[in-house]
This record gives sequence, C-alpha cells and structure tokens, in this order.
Amino acid sequence: MRPLSGRAGAITLILVAVNLRLCVAAVPPVLAQIRASTGLSSAGGGILTAVPVFCFGAVAIFTPRLIRRFGMRPLLLLVLATILTGAAVRLLTGVAALMLGTALIGGAIAVGNVLVPSLIRRDFLDRRVTMTALYSVALSIGGGLSAGLTVPLEHLTGLGWRDSVALWGVLAAVGVLLWLPQSQGELSGTGASELPAVGGLWRSPLAWCVTLFMGLQSLGFYATLSWVPTILEGHGVSALSAGWLLSFSTLPGMLGALLTPWLERRARRPGRLVALAATLCAGGYIGLIAAPAQPTLVWMTLLGLGQGTSLALALGFIVARAADAHEAAHLSTMAQSVGYMLAASGPFLLGALHGLTGHWTVPLGVLLLLLVPLSGVGFVAARPGAVGAVSAGLSAGGEGGQVPPAGIEPASRA
Repeated sequence: MRPLSGRAGAITLILVAVNLRLCVAAVPPVLAQIRASTGLSSAGGGILTAVPVFCFGAVAIFTPRLIRRFGMRPLLLLVLATILTGAAVRLLTGVAALMLGTALIGGAIAVGNVLVPSLIRRDFLDRRVTMTALYSVALSIGGGLSAGLTVPLEHLTGLGWRDSVALWGVLAAVGVLLWLPQSQGELSGTGASELPAVGGLWRSPLAWCVTLFMGLQSLGFYATLSWVPTILEGHGVSALSAGWLLSFSTLPGMLGALLTPWLERRARRPGRLVALAATLCAGGYIGLIAAPAQPTLVWMTLLGLGQGTSLALALGFIVARAADAHEAAHLSTMAQSVGYMLAASGPFLLGALHGLTGHWTVPLGVLLLLLVPLSGVGFVAARPGAVGAVSAGLSAGGEGGQVPPAGIEPASRA
C-alpha cells in the first residue's frame, strides 16, 4: 500500500475535509425559517441541530470495524458519497426527511472525523503538526462558508431554505471526484488488521481527559453554532447579518487553529494555551450575555479565537497522545464517540433552557460555567505522555514497572 502522495495528497485530503462541516453548519442560519415552516418548537429546533452531533458520537465507535472492512481511503470515499446522499434526502418535504437526511450526514461525518486524524497519523507522520493545523482550518472553513453564505444564496437564487441547504451537497460531489484517485490502491482491511485492544484506553485517565476535552469544546462550539444566529436575530440583528457574523467568527478561528500548534511547540507550559482558549471563550459568552447587539464583532472574534484554539488542541491531543496510526484510530474513536455524544446535549440544552426561561442569559451562563471542567481536563491532556503506555501497562496486569511499548514517543506536543 502506497502512502498518500506528497503535497498533492495532503492538499486533496484537506480539501475533502472541508465537507466534514459544510452541510451541518448550513442549517442554523435558516433555523428560524425551518421552525416557522415546520412548526418546530425551540426544543425541536435544538433536536434538529443536535442530530448530526449525536450521530458524530453514536456512529464513530463503529469506525475501526469499517476501516477493517473497507480500508481507510476507500472508506473516506464512502463518507463523501453518503454526505451527498443525505443532502439529497433533505430536499424531500416533511420533517422526517429533514431528520433522516441530517442523520445520514451526521453518521458519515462521524466516520470522517475518526478517519482523517488516523490518516494524518499514518501517512503524514513527519508533518502531523502542520497537517493537524490545516485540518482544523479546513473544518473552520467548511463551517464558515455554509454559515455565512446559505442565506445570501437563498436571496440570490430565490430558492427556499430547503434547496439552499441542499446546495452544499454539490461540494460533496466535488469531494468524491477529488478523492477517487487517492482511494485507489488500498485494499479492504489494510491499515486496520492489527488494531490493538481498545479496553486499555477506556481505563486510561489520560485518554478520558482527551475525550472530555474534545466533548466539552465541541459542546460549546455546536451550541453556539446552532443558536447564535437566533440569539442575534432576537436582539434586532437581521438574518443575513447574523449569518455573516457567525461566518466571520471562523476567520479568527482559523487564526487560532494555525497558531496553536506553533505556540504549543514553543511553550514551556502547553497547559497555558488551554487557559487562553477558555478565557477567550468566556469573553465571548459574557459579551453575548451583556450586550448581544453590539459590539457583536468583538464577541464573535473572541469566540472564534477561543473555539479555534480549543479545536486545534483537541485534535492535536488525539494525534500526539497516540503511539501509532492504529492507536490513533482507537483514541480518535473514543474521544469522538463519547465526546460528541456529550456535545450533542449542547444545542438541545440551550434550546430547552431558552424555552423554559424565555431568554438567553441562563443558557449562555451554563456554557460559561462549563469552561471550568474544560480547563481542568485540558490541563491534564496537555501534559507529556502517551495513552499507549497506560494501555500497555493495564493490558499486562499492571504488575511491576509499566514499560511503554517499543516505538512510543514522548508525545509532548500536539
């Protein structure tokens, strides 16, 4: 099996990864229209936006088995084709079709979320820091594009919200064409036939800290992604401006994602980046509570920087705390299955709390409080170490000195 081919393979992988957020982020800017046309309540809207995040967690756990069945690169092709199918299903009328298409998209992305870090760990080992940063940026670009352009596309084309949301499936079709040549030459079962036992990871405190950091930062991101446009519209901001403001937040998010690996490599105490990310997010939440209408650009800048930094740290922890591509697949599975199941509660929680209280102070206050446990597990996940060392010791019964398996590196940098 040949690795992904140099720069061309790296660029293609990053371009394809943009699809792992596009069709999800297209819904929040038109959520008010969806609720008006379907009769969904605040809680129902929260469920709709939570469905893909729930699928991120529920389906991710099956990814190692799918890798054994199809191989990594062919499976990523199947991911893109399923995203395209889900986008087409959402064109059908009715809430059921909307939910089903969203679930298909979420399930496909769940597999892609696990696959891409594993591919980076396997095929770009010498460039994993750069590739992880670029992957983080690709996710931000995908979310920003659809969040900012869905409403303008609706106005420009005269299409309704359903057609405008489905249009983003076109880029999944482009992704299929781009990835098809890269998916050739890898037989089913390659790259996953010797996956180590996963049990040790589930008993590793370090693996749990990586997992909870992924979950808590994702909870904050998807809760704000789902409801920030609605929050702003409720304070007199137009739907178009609200979508653009959400999209704008991805620009500082990309900056945070790019700078974080560089800063972490040079930081004597990488945990300070966790504190920085939490502080930036706290500033954004406090601003949205105290003065949501203006200066909104400042609050969205703070949120974007904080969430971009948090995402880069979360992905970096998965890649750096694993001994090899096999273990990266299992750690990625654990972090994303449990983490996204936790994160799925975010959109629903905010919607339900808003329905109960009639305002957004309490929901945003909950997100503010959750930054405390986020910081705690992040400080532990940022410490040098590899989960493989813990897993190996547990698998051996934990007697005597726990010696890491051969080939494990210190993994001190994400």
